[in-house]
Amino acid sequence: MKTLYLLRHAKSSWDDPGLKDEERPLNERGFRAATVMGLYFAQCGYRPDAILCSTARRALETLDQVRPRLAGKPALTIDKAIYRADSKSLLEMVRALPEDTGSVLVVGHNPALEEFALSLAGSGAKDARERMEQKYPTCALAVFSLPKQPWAEIDWKNAELRSFTSPKDLV
Repeated sequence: MKTLYLLRHAKSSWDDPGLKDEERPLNERGFRAATVMGLYFAQCGYRPDAILCSTARRALETLDQVRPRLAGKPALTIDKAIYRADSKSLLEMVRALPEDTGSVLVVGHNPALEEFALSLAGSGAKDARERMEQKYPTCALAVFSLPKQPWAEIDWKNAELRSFTSPKDLV
């Protein structure tokens, strides 16, 4: 069984209108939320083998709060393509993972991350699906179990949504 973790970046700051979108940092609420989610990863024992993260500053700062709390040392790929990705591009990135990768954390952006998660979910926790359909808030985490098959064969609607958690659920 493979595991896919989809984490939307935490709340970003709009204080400096001169910054390019990709350069916006987290705001205070975002740092707190990312820290809470990092603790949640540790509490749940989530252990991604690999991390795919957007180059956007807010995604990297989110990961900086989560990564120290992860067990092990997951391989990290920072990829500009995640910043501009759509759901199909995210699927292709996951399909390209090496077969010896049992689990991966993707840190990215909406609307692509939400569309990707909703398109993958073929079964699983109904209440989690309903909450995810209502809103995929900043720093929310969707956890999927994937069938025993190569990453390259992962397709829409063949993942089981195990949980959907936002920082508000934890505080």
